Order: sequence, then structure tokens, then C-alpha cells
Amino acid sequence: MALSNILRKHLPWTQEPLIINAPMSGAAASELAIAVTLAGGLGQIGFMNNIQSLSKQLESARRGLQGVTKILPNPQVLPIGLGIIVFGSAVEEWISLFAQYKPAVVWLSFASADEFGAWTEGIRRASPDTKVWVQVGSVTAAVAVAEACHPDALVLQGSDAGGHGHKDGANVISLIPEVADVLREHGINDIPLVAAGGIVDGRGSAAALVLGASGVVMGTRFLAATETRVPDAYRDAIFNAWDGASTTVRSRVFDAIWGPNFWPIAYDGRCLRNKVYEEHQKGIAVDRIRAWHYGAMREGGTEPLEARDVVGIWAGTGVGLVKTLANAGDIVREVREDTKTRLSTAACLCNPIRVQGSP
Repeated sequence: MALSNILRKHLPWTQEPLIINAPMSGAAASELAIAVTLAGGLGQIGFMNNIQSLSKQLESARRGLQGVTKILPNPQVLPIGLGIIVFGSAVEEWISLFAQYKPAVVWLSFASADEFGAWTEGIRRASPDTKVWVQVGSVTAAVAVAEACHPDALVLQGSDAGGHGHKDGANVISLIPEVADVLREHGINDIPLVAAGGIVDGRGSAAALVLGASGVVMGTRFLAATETRVPDAYRDAIFNAWDGASTTVRSRVFDAIWGPNFWPIAYDGRCLRNKVYEEHQKGIAVDRIRAWHYGAMREGGTEPLEARDVVGIWAGTGVGLVKTLANAGDIVREVREDTKTRLSTAACLCNPIRVQGSP
């Protein structure tokens, strides 16, 4: 069975090509997940380090998707994905949530292969119909995870992605093909690959599919969705940004500014370039930057700051292509149809119509 068909079997309400919203913590809640799923994609709810809050979002998604669940082969499965940041918590704390709501996908990120293995085993025991996806950012990690827990899909997050990721990662253009080849060399041929990082439209989506992905994830593009929980000032900064290679940067300082950085050393994050980053690049100690930042945010601060300086705005290198507000469902449909058009155009280029009489 083709790998894309495996995903379609797991997610029977979806349309091809598969479009997925990233499970952005704090921004991707039930409203976004519902809209993306209703448009034939995989809608996802982002991680919330609070089981009660996450339960409310899952319950809201369940109510909003009742019409979809009635026509699924297994109506007990909630047709959304749920993102979980693994490090710092044990699977036992979340088992009851998986068992109660039975999300179609649990997307695991940021942990070792052994930790992913323990979580995968726990999820499959609690909710056998839930599929486990694991996000990785390198070939080495992909092989280790595939051998440790054989996930139902591997999400390959390239270095262009906004938010947190592997600080030593590669772009999806090389990451996807190499992972596919190395897995094949290890005799692993049945794990679909999902592309994430720098994809914001049909052009990027088509490219990812040609590289070997069976679906594509977009985060920065969905920051422009009306259903995403994003402050207006945050969204305006996204719309005004351009040249993502220079206006976004990867650094651990974006977390360190809030206090001791609890993220494992293997990870950093991509944000819009801001004053915090610039001061850090000058060699100013994080403690001093933190003190300035705290003072600048206090009411009555004398120094005018942009939103990107105050909160840090997670965004990928594709930010310069995100310019207008739209409903999430329209984004899914637009990217899906544009992907088909791009693939069809490429096919015509490879198979030009011969003029009669030409050699």
C-alpha cells in the first residue's frame, strides 16, 4: 500500500493532498482544529501544560465535529490530532485523556527515542485506534525513533520551521529524501513521512510531496487564520515581515529571556528577529537583557517597543509569503487545490505534447 494511502486509511475524512495545521501551543485550539478537519485536513490542538484546559478544548472539538464522527468507520474516534510535548511529563499523567477522547492522532515531540517508545506504548494501550506520530528533526533521530516505537507517521521538521525544533536540523529538501532512503536501507518501508517547516502555500506543498512526503504541515500560514488564537499585534507583525531568511532567526535566547531555560540543549526556536536577539548578539549577558526586558514591559515603561520585542513571535522562514487574514477552511482548500495545479503543471513539463511531425 502506498504510504499516502496508509494515512488516508487512518484519517478517512481527509482529502488529498493531506493538509495539517501544526499543533501550536496556545494558538491552535479547538476552533482551528474543527475548521481544518471540516475542510478535509487534519486539524490539531496544541499542547497545553494543563489537563483540565486541554480537556475543555477536546470536549469543544467533540461537540463541533459530531457531524463528521457519525460518518466515520469508528465514530468513537475524534477526528483531530493532539500535540504533546513529551519532555518534563510522564505518559501516565495523560492516559485518561487519551482513553476518554480517543483523538485520531497524538503527535509527540521533543524527547529521546526511549521516551517516545514509552509514550507510544502507553497511548496504544489506552486508545488502540489512536495513531501515534512522532516529530523529529534529523536522520539519526528518525531512524532511532522508527526502531524504538515504529510510529504510524514520522513528522520531519525542517530547520525553516517556526517555533521550537532541533537546533542542528536540516531543511526538508534534504531531510525528507535522506530519511526515506535510510529507513529503506534499514528495512523500514511502511512509515509515512510528513513534511513540516517553511511550507506556506501550494508551491511548497507540491515540492514536499515530490520529495516523498505523504502530507504537509503548516504553522506560520495558519497564524493568518481567523480561528487561530493570535493577538492582533502578533498577527500584524507576521503580515509586515518579509525576507524570512533575515527577519527570522534561531536562538535559545527567546526562551532564556523568561527565566532559566528548561528546554533540552538539543532544541532552540525560530522567532522574528527582535531587540532581545540583537542585544544577545552584541554579547550582553542574558541576565542584563532579562532585567531590561522586564523593565520595558512594566506599565509606564519609557521605551517604545514593538510586539516582537515584548513577547517574541514564533514564525518560520515562509513568513514573507503570509500577508492576508483568511478562514482556516479556505486556507486548506486553497493550498490543496494549488498543490494539485502545481503538480499537474510539473507533470506537463515532464511530458510535453509533441507537435505533429516533430522528432
